[in-house]
Amino acid sequence: MRINTISAYETTAEKFFGALESWDVDLLLDTRLKNTNQLAGFTKKNDLAYFVPKLLHADYVHDKLFAPAPTMLERYLHGNIGWDAYADAYREDIREREAVPQFYDRYGEYKSVCLLGTATHKRRSHVEVLQQMLEAATKG
Repeated sequence: MRINTISAYETTAEKFFGALESWDVDLLLDTRLKNTNQLAGFTKKNDLAYFVPKLLHADYVHDKLFAPAPTMLERYLHGNIGWDAYADAYREDIREREAVPQFYDRYGEYKSVCLLGTATHKRRSHVEVLQQMLEAATKG
């Protein structure tokens, strides 16, 4: 299984869907906590549920099991904690949820998965950590 990450922010539809197509994605896994507000633009949940199967012939799933805890996310977004503390807290949360084994139980049949997060040029996204954890699980 190949695992890529992509951000819902600071992109165009052409770049977003072009990247997914170039990776031959068969699952776009939306791991965002919030994906229905206007700030999400063309990456709102209902829009992706339509566009991904139509344009890419792939599946789209929104799975909050892999989303960051709301309080932890807010602390990071407001600058109360830095990236390292946020990443460590997210890693611990994913371990407590036993989310990595559940990922492979739910999505192990896919060949190319893309994790959808919220990175911008100013901040990193939890999907970076999730990708590392998922890839580490297959190596050891």
